Amino acid sequence: MRPLSPLSLLRRVLAVLLTMTAVIVLGAPTVVAHSEHEGEVHTPPAVVDVVEVQGFLDPVLVDMLADVLESLDPAETVAVVFQVDSTTSVVDDAELVRLAELIVAAPVPVSFWVGPSGAEATGPMARLVALGDDIGIAPGAHLGALGDSVLGGGFGLPFGLPVDTDLVDRAVGYEEAIERGLARSAPVLLEQLVGVPGFEVRTVDGDDGPSVQPVTPTRFRQLDVVAQFFHTVASPAVAYLLLLIGMGLLVFELYTAGVGIAGVIGAGCFLLSTYGLGVLPARGWAVGILVFAFVGFAIDVQAGVPRLWSIIGTIALVAGSVFLFEGQSFSWITLTVGLLGTVAGVVGGMPTMVRTRFSTPTIGREWIIGEEGTAEDELSPNGTVRVRDAVWRATTNRATPVEPGGDIRVTGVDGLWLEVEPVDGAARDYRRR
Repeated sequence: MRPLSPLSLLRRVLAVLLTMTAVIVLGAPTVVAHSEHEGEVHTPPAVVDVVEVQGFLDPVLVDMLADVLESLDPAETVAVVFQVDSTTSVVDDAELVRLAELIVAAPVPVSFWVGPSGAEATGPMARLVALGDDIGIAPGAHLGALGDSVLGGGFGLPFGLPVDTDLVDRAVGYEEAIERGLARSAPVLLEQLVGVPGFEVRTVDGDDGPSVQPVTPTRFRQLDVVAQFFHTVASPAVAYLLLLIGMGLLVFELYTAGVGIAGVIGAGCFLLSTYGLGVLPARGWAVGILVFAFVGFAIDVQAGVPRLWSIIGTIALVAGSVFLFEGQSFSWITLTVGLLGTVAGVVGGMPTMVRTRFSTPTIGREWIIGEEGTAEDELSPNGTVRVRDAVWRATTNRATPVEPGGDIRVTGVDGLWLEVEPVDGAARDYRRR
């Protein structure tokens, strides 16, 4: 048995937590078995397994494919068909070699269908497709762009192509793939199944003419709910947005009383993003820049006014987002949503909420004029002060600066703001003499 990697261990721990949460919320299901004929034994007919392979080849997807190939039984399975739409691998080459060995050694025919329309099989996935016993492609799909060899020389050249083939750098469409003998025509899944060795069909005459109907049963297999969840988390766009949401909510939680729902959700999003970033080829220094960006935002959130640190944080946010992944990318829509959403929330929304939290209603509070307190931070001229154990937003009278901890006196009230002056060394207005 292979030892668990840290990411696999983290995935299993999170899966247990999700399962426990579901059981607590929904309750444990009750299973009742019924049998009309206790003594009868029915042998199910052999089936064709159809397995969906969509998204990056990450540890979750590779483990599922390996489990399918290792569990194949010729007595139960006629063939296995992989419905492919995958462009990149984020696992070690050793995992891909292991998967290739299972494909070659499969006890039943292994078929690949690059479909439906719009599907792609490129990079390492295309090299795995080339090992199949049967390959089909749908109109609008693409196959090729083999990239560097990741399977070694033990499996021969893909599709029997020469070493200097143009398919290393480019993918071909439906018509060219058929013309070059890379795949057969299979516009829909049924036509792919019809061409699979061992798949039986029958022709039925109807009012609209003869039609082909399958005889061999088909069984569809895909990732379970928990595995699909982690497969989604390990996509670049989701991992990136979870990271931004998590850090944004944690910054907001710093300025709330106690631990609230924002902190719990933020911590969960941040933890899930660490799993996704660990699976994906994320640049460590880019993640550090993103963390630094939110530190800069937090400084101005504390001040209650967007200033220099907000500008520095925005620049760091853009740089960290653009260079976050090595060799992988997400759409400009994801980038735009992440950047604009973060800047609007952290720079535009949070300071307003923090000012509201730190402020105390001042209607009918003229009694506070003349009260003394201390500066919570530097007043130059804006900041926060503490008067009678309450924190207020304040500005200094005639912009006289006050150091943190300095003694102040309230000279006026303007809405939610106090106007204050230092007890010692306040600027004097000689016009009042």
